[in-house]
Amino acid sequence: MSPILRHVFTAILFTLLITLIMIGITMAAFPLDNWSLIIDRTIYDVPFLVFVLGVPTVAGAIIGVTTGWYWRQRLQRVSKHLDEIAKGQKISTDDEAYKELDKIQHYMEQIQEKIRIQTENAQRLVTERANEREKSLQEVVVQERNRLARELHDSVSQQLFAASMMMSAINESNPPDDVSIKQQLQMVEKMIHQSQLEMRALLLHLRPVALKGKSLQEGVEELLVELTQKVPMEIDWKVEALTLDKGVEDQLFRILQESVSNTLRHAKASSFHVMLIERDETVIMRVVDDGIGFDMEQVKTSSYGLQNMRERAFEVGGTFKIISLPDEGTRLEVKVPSFRKEGESND
Repeated sequence: MSPILRHVFTAILFTLLITLIMIGITMAAFPLDNWSLIIDRTIYDVPFLVFVLGVPTVAGAIIGVTTGWYWRQRLQRVSKHLDEIAKGQKISTDDEAYKELDKIQHYMEQIQEKIRIQTENAQRLVTERANEREKSLQEVVVQERNRLARELHDSVSQQLFAASMMMSAINESNPPDDVSIKQQLQMVEKMIHQSQLEMRALLLHLRPVALKGKSLQEGVEELLVELTQKVPMEIDWKVEALTLDKGVEDQLFRILQESVSNTLRHAKASSFHVMLIERDETVIMRVVDDGIGFDMEQVKTSSYGLQNMRERAFEVGGTFKIISLPDEGTRLEVKVPSFRKEGESND
């Protein structure tokens, strides 16, 4: 039952009870000789009994509606505030203040403040535990990745290099007369060459170059210079000196590493171009190769590397765009807003 109806019924019953008591007391103090006079008596053409019982009923209904509406508004406000507390929202401030609810609202604000403090403490503890677990796990992963990278570099990578040199020597110095065997040997040489590229990409994943105190410009140039020494590919770049937060630099650098790895493993490209500049308070990183490309619709949902790069760009509030067509190469572009601190300028 709603508060208004409850107050209406309560007020009507209360007023009728008071009326009957008053009539009883009046009759007891001033008894009538003939009770039929009450029945026949009228007030403004309304029978006396109907008037006596109707007036309190109407008055009780009016009082009940008024008091019910009055308390309904206040209960709704309390209910609204409790709902905001339950949902973790800040208690809203109303223009109309109810003084009788000031103490209740004060208690609710205290409860909300305690919940907020407890929530912050819980979140901080969870974050600290997650960071500790992630840090310990990352240390183990890094150690294992470095061990695997060393073993692959010292064994498989060296053997592939030796096999490549031997096949190159065979094909150049003493090619067989049989055309089919010659084609097979050339195919084996290409397979070994491709395996070397994939091995270099794998080593880049296992033991990626980290910034470690270097600027983003220095890290990118160091990575690309190393690639030019190890990969038979035309690599050029345009990298400007940028002033960015450490987290933004790390994410951009990891995206570039992922892009380089994908190019080495899949693109079969002969040229690779990198641009890292800042224009109109936006950092732009563009990576272009002339490889075999791929079908966007087929790779979009299945490529872990693309998804990883996209998530890294989104984490720093940037955008990620990649365009690729079969046999026409791939173009990757990341744009990140640059929030400069006061006093900084783009030289």
